[in-house]
Amino acid sequence: MSSLTGASRGDRDHNTTSSSPDDAVSNTGSGDNVDLSTSEYAVRRRELMGLINDLRNMGAGGLDIHLPSIAVIGAQSAGKSSLVEAVSGINVPRDSGTCTRCPMECTMSSEATEWSCTISLRYDYHADGTPQDRPIVTQFGSPITSRSEVDIWLRRAQTAILNQSVSHEQFYSRSYEELRAWTHPRMLKFSKNAICVLIKDPEATDLSFIDLPGLVQNEDAEVIDLVRGLVEHYVGKDQTIILTTIPMTDDLENQGSAQLAREADPDGDRTIGILTKPDMLGSGAIGQLRRWRDILEGRGENRRLRLGYYCMRFSDDAERSQNLSRSESQRRATEFFETTAPWSQVTDRRRFGVPNFVADVSKLLMKLIQDSLPYIRQQVDELIASTKEEMDLLPKPPSLDARVEVLSRINNFCESFKEAVSGTNAYKDLAQRNRAAYTIFKRSIRGTAPDFRPFERPYEYTDPINIPELREDITWPIDPRVSPMALYDVRKVVKASLAWELPGDVPFEAKAQLIKEFVALWEVHVNTCFTSVCDILQDVVEEFVDTHFSQFRRFEEHMLRHVDDGLRTCVTEAGQAVKAALSLEMSPHFTQDTLTYNTLRRVLLSHYRSQYTHSNRWPRQMAASPVFDSDTPAFVTPVAPDPDDPLVTVKDNELGVMADVRAYFQVAYKRVVDHIPLTIEHALHHALSTRLSSSLLSSVVDVSNFTELAERLVSEDPGIATRRAALQIKMRRLVEIKDRLRAIAY
Repeated sequence: MSSLTGASRGDRDHNTTSSSPDDAVSNTGSGDNVDLSTSEYAVRRRELMGLINDLRNMGAGGLDIHLPSIAVIGAQSAGKSSLVEAVSGINVPRDSGTCTRCPMECTMSSEATEWSCTISLRYDYHADGTPQDRPIVTQFGSPITSRSEVDIWLRRAQTAILNQSVSHEQFYSRSYEELRAWTHPRMLKFSKNAICVLIKDPEATDLSFIDLPGLVQNEDAEVIDLVRGLVEHYVGKDQTIILTTIPMTDDLENQGSAQLAREADPDGDRTIGILTKPDMLGSGAIGQLRRWRDILEGRGENRRLRLGYYCMRFSDDAERSQNLSRSESQRRATEFFETTAPWSQVTDRRRFGVPNFVADVSKLLMKLIQDSLPYIRQQVDELIASTKEEMDLLPKPPSLDARVEVLSRINNFCESFKEAVSGTNAYKDLAQRNRAAYTIFKRSIRGTAPDFRPFERPYEYTDPINIPELREDITWPIDPRVSPMALYDVRKVVKASLAWELPGDVPFEAKAQLIKEFVALWEVHVNTCFTSVCDILQDVVEEFVDTHFSQFRRFEEHMLRHVDDGLRTCVTEAGQAVKAALSLEMSPHFTQDTLTYNTLRRVLLSHYRSQYTHSNRWPRQMAASPVFDSDTPAFVTPVAPDPDDPLVTVKDNELGVMADVRAYFQVAYKRVVDHIPLTIEHALHHALSTRLSSSLLSSVVDVSNFTELAERLVSEDPGIATRRAALQIKMRRLVEIKDRLRAIAY
């Protein structure tokens, strides 16, 4: 925390005495030449402290903006109330059984011609402890002009804070006895809401501090934890100066508030120790007096503070009963420190008495505020940016006309889905995922090609087919249902098909049988492709429904129900269309692409003849049939067969059948890997897009109570509406805070 550390850690470790807050100010160059009595300095001080009070009342603390402040902490009976009275000049409730049960923010301003005190209640939290959207600040009664009335009004204000469910005006006229006897079923023991006390006193030093409830011991564990948590909330902020009251009648190690301050400020950079009750140490307590003097002079090894300690003597009960003036109380305290050992022997006299302490800490607070202004502005700017980002992430608020909102969202959904199907908008996921599915389908169909091997013993050879006309830009897995077919296998099919053909003729039925065998393998791959595309479509449709309707839960459920109905219908109809498209390949076996077919047949026949004639040139079988692609080198260059070779003449029928069937596969395969995807696209995606455009509108328009239905459908999710409202309130608060910061110069 740079604004409070005028000296480095190394410098602090070598000092034998603590630096005062005045030193911390002057060491930075802002205090040596300043006359505290000059009007310019006084105006600036009031301006800065007024700014912080305004920001606090605007709810800056609740937005996690760290505001410079002074927090007074201590155990009960540690002299904390006496410190508050001595600094502020007012009387606070302090009789037996009475304690501070909520934070009290006390601001003293010298901008006045006569003394007055105004009490306000600031509700940062609801009665159940949840934060308010913004603080509610209410003036409690009229300004007080008599110091003697402050005590009773503070009691009334505290009772009002603890009874948030009761109108605060009911407590304006309550007496001491009525306040003590007051009970209510919903009355709190402690509250995080604050009493704000503004004291205007022409003789005051401008200062602001927060008096926190004293740490309690004789209470329920829940109350003890609540008070401790409240104190930790304030002192844990790195812009808070911690004033911890420490009665000198007990050892420093036993002080709960000192321990809590150490936890919040382990390096002691922003803690000031206030030593109280020095007059209760008798002259015989030599050891205690020596230890406290060492601590006061910065020689205490167990707890050094950069801002040091102050020692104060407050009026005892007897003196308070005399109603001594403030100046008389201070005179007696000064006389005590000047005449009582060992305090009279301490060199740094500014370490004694309330006036010295108030002057020092006022300058320290002013410097802290001044140095923190850039950081506060930065925090506000960052919070505005992050809040805007959160608001942008929320759906836009619905239209005031529910019917317009419903129709607009349905039209936008249908148009976006239509563009996604055609791939004409920024959303390419559907088209890209479908293309990937169709590529897998193509590879699967290619893997069903007949494995003809023009040998008598085919398993002794690898599949040698590798000709330019059959090369492709993909690789494919061989369908495990495809088995190699040798000359013998083809001959057997031909013989089984013979009827009254002339010698040397091959029945077309034999070729048809072989074609049906590979076409029959396609059904599984077609169904797999169709199922995959349907799953993709289901995902995309749900994503689109979520994008367009998730802001309204009922609307989303309505759309999902009708979209699912349309999707099921289209899937059924598309499935039938795909089945019909595949059945076209079963019969008849026909193509008008004669050029491709004849070219492939001629090349394949030549290739098979070459394989058969020169079988000794082909590699022996070493593994399962390989997968070939465009990078696979040819095993051998095909050799034109010798027409006079008797072996060729004998086997021409089988080789011709192989060439015919394999050539037809290539033509049919190229046809089906286009036809099936186009059928799916037309019968499923485009059909669904067309169906939804009409059915979704009909689901809301073709009803007797369209207006009522529309209002029900676009009733926004309460969580989203609540979140948006909270962010809007937060943004308004931040803008107000930023405007308030602009009104003050650096």
